[in-house]
Amino acid sequence: MLITTGGTIASVQGNLGLTPGNDYAQIEQYLRSSSLSCEIRRLSLFDIDSTNMQPENWVEIAATVAAHYDEYDGFLITHGTDTMAYTAAAISYFLQGLAKPVILTGSQAPFDNQKTDARRNLRDAVRVAMEEIGGVFVVFDGKIIAGTRAVKIRTKSFDAFESVNFPDVGHMEDGIIKYRINLAPTGEALRFDASLVTDVALIKLYPGIHPDLLDRVADGVRGLVIESFGNGGIPSLQRNLLPSIERLTAKGVAVVVTTQCLQEGEDLSLYEVGRRVMLIPHVIVSKDMNTEAIVPKLMWVLGKTNDLAAVKALMETPIAFDCSF
Repeated sequence: MLITTGGTIASVQGNLGLTPGNDYAQIEQYLRSSSLSCEIRRLSLFDIDSTNMQPENWVEIAATVAAHYDEYDGFLITHGTDTMAYTAAAISYFLQGLAKPVILTGSQAPFDNQKTDARRNLRDAVRVAMEEIGGVFVVFDGKIIAGTRAVKIRTKSFDAFESVNFPDVGHMEDGIIKYRINLAPTGEALRFDASLVTDVALIKLYPGIHPDLLDRVADGVRGLVIESFGNGGIPSLQRNLLPSIERLTAKGVAVVVTTQCLQEGEDLSLYEVGRRVMLIPHVIVSKDMNTEAIVPKLMWVLGKTNDLAAVKALMETPIAFDCSF
Protein backbone atom coordinates (compact mmCIF):
# COMPACT_ATOMS: atom_id res chain seq x y z
CA MET A 1 0.00 0.00 0.00
CA LEU A 2 1.34 3.41 -1.04
CA ILE A 3 0.14 6.07 1.41
CA THR A 4 0.80 9.60 0.16
CA THR A 5 0.91 12.68 2.38
CA GLY A 6 2.55 15.34 0.19
CA GLY A 7 6.04 16.72 0.77
CA THR A 8 8.79 17.74 -1.64
CA ILE A 9 8.50 14.50 -3.59
CA ALA A 10 5.00 15.60 -4.66
CA SER A 11 5.73 19.32 -4.99
CA VAL A 12 5.37 21.60 -7.99
CA GLN A 13 6.29 25.22 -8.49
CA GLY A 14 3.60 27.55 -7.13
CA ASN A 15 3.27 31.31 -6.90
CA LEU A 16 5.13 31.40 -3.58
CA GLY A 17 7.58 28.57 -4.20
CA LEU A 18 7.43 24.79 -4.09
CA THR A 19 4.16 23.37 -2.80
CA PRO A 20 2.59 19.89 -2.88
CA GLY A 21 0.46 19.50 -5.98
CA ASN A 22 1.66 16.47 -7.97
CA ASP A 23 -1.20 14.21 -9.01
CA TYR A 24 0.97 11.10 -8.34
CA ALA A 25 0.16 9.61 -11.75
CA GLN A 26 3.84 9.75 -12.82
CA ILE A 27 4.98 8.36 -9.48
CA GLU A 28 2.61 5.40 -9.71
CA GLN A 29 3.60 4.78 -13.33
CA TYR A 30 7.27 4.87 -12.39
CA LEU A 31 6.81 2.37 -9.58
CA ARG A 32 4.80 0.00 -11.77
CA SER A 33 7.48 0.10 -14.46
CA SER A 34 10.45 -0.37 -12.13
CA SER A 35 10.72 -4.15 -12.53
CA LEU A 36 9.59 -4.67 -8.95
CA SER A 37 7.48 -7.80 -8.67
CA CYS A 38 4.68 -6.39 -6.57
CA GLU A 39 1.23 -4.86 -6.94
CA ILE A 40 0.93 -1.30 -5.65
CA ARG A 41 -2.27 0.43 -4.63
CA ARG A 42 -2.35 4.07 -3.55
CA LEU A 43 -4.30 5.87 -0.88
CA SER A 44 -3.88 9.66 -0.52
CA LEU A 45 -4.37 10.85 3.05
CA PHE A 46 -3.39 14.48 2.65
CA ASP A 47 -1.27 16.68 0.41
CA ILE A 48 0.74 18.99 2.65
CA ASP A 49 4.23 20.28 3.21
CA SER A 50 5.56 18.31 6.16
CA THR A 51 6.14 21.61 7.98
CA ASN A 52 2.35 21.53 8.45
CA MET A 53 2.31 17.92 9.69
CA GLN A 54 0.55 17.66 13.08
CA PRO A 55 0.36 14.91 15.73
CA GLU A 56 -3.21 14.23 14.66
CA ASN A 57 -1.84 13.42 11.20
CA TRP A 58 0.52 10.87 12.79
CA VAL A 59 -2.51 9.16 14.30
CA GLU A 60 -4.31 9.10 10.94
CA ILE A 61 -1.30 7.56 9.19
CA ALA A 62 -0.89 4.86 11.84
CA ALA A 63 -4.65 4.20 11.90
CA THR A 64 -4.60 3.73 8.12
CA VAL A 65 -1.85 1.12 8.38
CA ALA A 66 -3.72 -0.66 11.18
CA ALA A 67 -7.02 -0.63 9.26
CA HIS A 68 -5.45 -2.19 6.15
CA TYR A 69 -2.84 -4.31 7.93
CA ASP A 70 -4.26 -7.68 6.89
CA GLU A 71 -4.70 -6.64 3.24
CA TYR A 72 -1.09 -5.81 2.34
CA ASP A 73 2.38 -7.27 2.75
CA GLY A 74 4.04 -3.90 3.28
CA PHE A 75 3.36 -0.18 3.53
CA LEU A 76 5.14 2.76 1.91
CA ILE A 77 4.47 6.29 3.16
CA THR A 78 5.69 9.22 1.09
CA HIS A 79 6.33 12.20 3.33
CA GLY A 80 8.11 15.54 3.39
CA THR A 81 11.62 15.38 4.80
CA ASP A 82 11.43 18.23 7.32
CA THR A 83 9.33 16.36 9.90
CA MET A 84 9.65 12.81 8.58
CA ALA A 85 11.76 11.76 11.57
CA TYR A 86 9.04 12.85 14.03
CA THR A 87 6.38 10.93 12.09
CA ALA A 88 8.55 7.82 11.82
CA ALA A 89 9.18 7.83 15.56
CA ALA A 90 5.53 8.50 16.41
CA ILE A 91 4.15 5.61 14.40
CA SER A 92 6.90 3.38 15.81
CA TYR A 93 5.17 3.88 19.17
CA PHE A 94 1.60 3.75 17.84
CA LEU A 95 2.11 0.44 16.00
CA GLN A 96 3.52 -2.19 18.34
CA GLY A 97 4.23 -5.79 17.32
CA LEU A 98 4.61 -5.06 13.60
CA ALA A 99 5.33 -8.17 11.55
CA LYS A 100 5.40 -6.22 8.28
CA PRO A 101 7.55 -3.31 7.05
CA VAL A 102 6.23 0.25 7.29
CA ILE A 103 8.56 2.44 5.25
CA LEU A 104 8.78 6.23 5.08
CA THR A 105 10.57 7.98 2.26
CA GLY A 106 10.57 11.23 0.33
CA SER A 107 13.06 13.34 -1.54
CA GLN A 108 15.10 16.51 -1.43
CA ALA A 109 13.98 17.49 -4.94
CA PRO A 110 10.55 17.08 -6.56
CA PHE A 111 9.85 13.95 -8.58
CA ASP A 112 9.48 16.03 -11.77
CA ASN A 113 12.94 17.60 -11.48
CA GLN A 114 15.54 16.44 -13.96
CA LYS A 115 17.99 15.92 -11.12
CA THR A 116 16.10 14.32 -8.27
CA ASP A 117 16.62 11.68 -5.62
CA ALA A 118 12.91 10.77 -5.68
CA ARG A 119 13.20 7.86 -8.10
CA ARG A 120 16.00 6.12 -6.26
CA ASN A 121 14.34 6.60 -2.87
CA LEU A 122 11.00 5.30 -4.14
CA ARG A 123 12.56 2.26 -5.77
CA ASP A 124 14.61 1.44 -2.67
CA ALA A 125 11.64 1.98 -0.36
CA VAL A 126 9.40 -0.35 -2.34
CA ARG A 127 12.16 -2.95 -2.38
CA VAL A 128 12.43 -2.82 1.44
CA ALA A 129 8.64 -2.81 1.79
CA MET A 130 8.65 -6.21 0.04
CA GLU A 131 10.90 -7.75 2.69
CA GLU A 132 9.74 -10.13 5.41
CA ILE A 133 10.71 -7.80 8.24
CA GLY A 134 8.79 -6.01 10.96
CA GLY A 135 8.99 -2.40 12.07
CA VAL A 136 8.98 1.24 11.00
CA PHE A 137 11.93 2.44 8.94
CA VAL A 138 13.12 5.47 7.01
CA VAL A 139 14.64 4.54 3.64
CA PHE A 140 16.65 7.37 2.15
CA ASP A 141 19.80 7.64 0.02
CA GLY A 142 20.32 3.89 0.17
CA LYS A 143 20.11 3.73 3.97
CA ILE A 144 17.59 1.81 6.04
CA ILE A 145 17.19 3.62 9.37
CA ALA A 146 15.12 2.62 12.40
CA GLY A 147 12.13 4.94 12.65
CA THR A 148 13.12 6.13 16.13
CA ARG A 149 16.71 6.93 15.15
CA ALA A 150 16.40 9.00 11.98
CA VAL A 151 17.47 12.65 12.10
CA LYS A 152 17.51 15.08 9.20
CA ILE A 153 20.94 16.73 9.31
CA ARG A 154 21.16 18.33 5.84
CA THR A 155 18.73 20.70 4.17
CA LYS A 156 19.66 20.22 0.50
CA SER A 157 21.98 17.25 -0.03
CA PHE A 158 20.52 13.91 -1.05
CA ASP A 159 22.10 12.20 1.98
CA ALA A 160 19.77 14.16 4.23
CA PHE A 161 19.27 11.62 7.03
CA GLU A 162 21.54 9.90 9.50
CA SER A 163 20.90 7.22 12.06
CA VAL A 164 21.99 8.89 15.30
CA ASN A 165 23.56 6.85 18.12
CA PHE A 166 22.56 3.63 16.38
CA PRO A 167 23.83 1.89 13.25
CA ASP A 168 21.85 1.88 10.03
CA VAL A 169 19.80 -1.30 10.21
CA GLY A 170 20.72 -1.95 6.59
CA HIS A 171 21.66 -0.42 3.26
CA MET A 172 21.15 -0.96 -0.44
CA GLU A 173 24.13 -2.32 -2.39
CA ASP A 174 23.65 -2.80 -6.15
CA GLY A 175 19.96 -3.40 -5.60
CA ILE A 176 20.58 -5.93 -2.84
CA ILE A 177 19.68 -5.24 0.79
CA LYS A 178 22.49 -5.79 3.28
CA TYR A 179 21.23 -5.99 6.87
CA ARG A 180 23.26 -5.17 9.96
CA ILE A 181 20.51 -6.06 12.42
CA ASN A 182 18.05 -8.94 12.56
CA LEU A 183 14.63 -7.48 11.76
CA ALA A 184 12.70 -10.73 11.56
CA PRO A 185 9.12 -10.46 12.91
CA THR A 186 8.73 -11.59 16.51
CA GLY A 187 5.39 -13.32 15.98
CA GLU A 188 3.51 -10.76 18.07
CA ALA A 189 0.07 -9.50 17.11
CA LEU A 190 -0.27 -5.93 15.92
CA ARG A 191 -1.33 -3.49 18.64
CA PHE A 192 -2.53 -0.07 17.54
CA ASP A 193 -2.22 2.39 20.43
CA ALA A 194 -2.38 6.05 19.50
CA SER A 195 -3.02 7.54 22.93
CA LEU A 196 -1.75 11.08 22.65
CA VAL A 197 -1.41 14.28 24.68
CA THR A 198 0.05 17.09 22.61
CA ASP A 199 0.55 19.56 25.49
CA VAL A 200 4.32 19.23 25.35
CA ALA A 201 6.94 21.99 25.11
CA LEU A 202 10.57 21.92 24.00
CA ILE A 203 13.19 24.42 25.12
CA LYS A 204 16.87 24.72 24.25
CA LEU A 205 19.16 26.10 26.93
CA TYR A 206 21.62 28.91 26.22
CA PRO A 207 23.96 30.92 28.46
CA GLY A 208 21.90 33.61 30.19
CA ILE A 209 18.52 31.88 30.00
CA HIS A 210 16.30 33.19 32.81
CA PRO A 211 14.68 30.70 35.20
CA ASP A 212 11.30 32.40 34.82
CA LEU A 213 11.33 31.41 31.16
CA LEU A 214 10.97 27.75 32.11
CA ASP A 215 7.90 28.55 34.17
CA ARG A 216 6.36 30.62 31.38
CA VAL A 217 7.09 28.06 28.68
CA ALA A 218 5.72 25.24 30.79
CA ASP A 219 2.55 27.08 31.80
CA GLY A 220 -0.36 24.83 30.89
CA VAL A 221 1.69 21.93 29.50
CA ARG A 222 1.87 18.34 30.69
CA GLY A 223 5.43 17.72 29.56
CA LEU A 224 8.62 19.69 29.00
CA VAL A 225 11.71 18.56 27.11
CA ILE A 226 14.89 20.48 27.99
CA GLU A 227 17.84 20.34 25.60
CA SER A 228 20.65 20.87 28.09
CA PHE A 229 24.38 21.37 27.66
CA GLY A 230 26.86 18.55 27.01
CA ASN A 231 26.25 15.46 29.12
CA GLY A 232 23.10 16.95 30.63
CA GLY A 233 24.34 19.94 32.59
CA ILE A 234 21.80 22.54 33.71
CA PRO A 235 22.89 25.89 35.23
CA SER A 236 22.74 25.87 39.03
CA LEU A 237 24.55 29.08 40.03
CA GLN A 238 23.57 32.68 39.13
CA ARG A 239 20.54 31.97 36.96
CA ASN A 240 19.74 28.73 38.73
CA LEU A 241 17.22 26.68 36.77
CA LEU A 242 16.89 23.82 39.24
CA PRO A 243 14.22 25.41 41.48
CA SER A 244 12.10 26.02 38.38
CA ILE A 245 12.40 22.36 37.41
CA GLU A 246 11.50 21.32 40.96
CA ARG A 247 8.38 23.50 40.83
CA LEU A 248 7.36 21.97 37.51
CA THR A 249 7.67 18.36 38.66
CA ALA A 250 5.87 19.25 41.89
CA LYS A 251 2.98 20.54 39.74
CA GLY A 252 2.89 17.22 37.86
CA VAL A 253 4.75 18.31 34.72
CA ALA A 254 6.87 15.53 33.21
CA VAL A 255 10.36 16.97 32.60
CA VAL A 256 12.76 15.22 30.22
CA VAL A 257 16.41 16.25 30.14
CA THR A 258 18.29 15.59 26.92
CA THR A 259 21.38 17.09 25.31
CA GLN A 260 21.91 19.56 22.50
CA CYS A 261 24.75 17.37 21.24
CA LEU A 262 23.73 15.19 18.34
CA GLN A 263 25.99 12.25 19.09
CA GLU A 264 26.58 9.96 22.08
CA GLY A 265 23.68 10.98 24.31
CA GLU A 266 23.76 12.23 27.88
CA ASP A 267 25.25 11.06 31.18
CA LEU A 268 23.89 13.08 34.09
CA SER A 269 26.09 11.16 36.55
CA LEU A 270 29.37 12.46 35.12
CA TYR A 271 29.43 16.04 36.42
CA GLU A 272 28.08 17.79 39.50
CA VAL A 273 25.85 19.97 37.28
CA GLY A 274 24.22 16.79 36.05
CA ARG A 275 23.97 14.98 39.39
CA ARG A 276 22.15 17.95 40.89
CA VAL A 277 19.48 17.45 38.23
CA MET A 278 19.23 13.75 39.09
CA LEU A 279 18.36 14.67 42.69
CA ILE A 280 15.06 16.20 41.53
CA PRO A 281 12.30 13.57 41.85
CA HIS A 282 10.84 12.18 38.63
CA VAL A 283 13.20 13.96 36.22
CA ILE A 284 13.39 11.77 33.12
CA VAL A 285 16.75 10.98 31.55
CA SER A 286 16.72 10.53 27.79
CA LYS A 287 19.91 8.44 27.56
CA ASP A 288 20.91 8.47 23.85
CA MET A 289 17.47 9.14 22.37
CA ASN A 290 17.14 11.94 19.84
CA THR A 291 14.70 14.82 20.22
CA GLU A 292 12.67 13.68 17.20
CA ALA A 293 11.83 10.52 19.15
CA ILE A 294 11.60 12.06 22.63
CA VAL A 295 8.82 14.50 21.72
CA PRO A 296 6.34 12.00 20.20
CA LYS A 297 7.22 9.38 22.81
CA LEU A 298 6.43 11.83 25.61
CA MET A 299 3.13 12.74 23.95
CA TRP A 300 2.32 9.04 23.63
CA VAL A 301 3.26 8.17 27.21
CA LEU A 302 1.33 11.12 28.66
CA GLY A 303 -1.71 9.80 26.81
CA LYS A 304 -1.51 6.71 29.01
CA THR A 305 -0.90 8.06 32.51
CA ASN A 306 -0.65 11.13 34.73
CA ASP A 307 1.58 9.39 37.26
CA LEU A 308 5.09 10.85 36.96
CA ALA A 309 6.77 7.69 38.23
CA ALA A 310 5.00 5.67 35.54
CA VAL A 311 5.81 8.27 32.90
CA LYS A 312 9.48 8.16 33.88
CA ALA A 313 9.58 4.36 33.83
CA LEU A 314 8.03 4.10 30.35
CA MET A 315 10.02 6.99 28.88
CA GLU A 316 13.25 5.33 30.03
CA THR A 317 12.23 1.91 28.65
CA PRO A 318 13.77 1.15 25.21
CA ILE A 319 11.11 0.78 22.51
CA ALA A 320 11.73 0.12 18.81
CA PHE A 321 15.49 0.73 19.13
CA ASP A 322 14.96 4.28 20.49
CA CYS A 323 17.71 4.06 23.14
CA SER A 324 20.68 1.81 23.67
CA PHE A 325 20.92 1.58 27.46
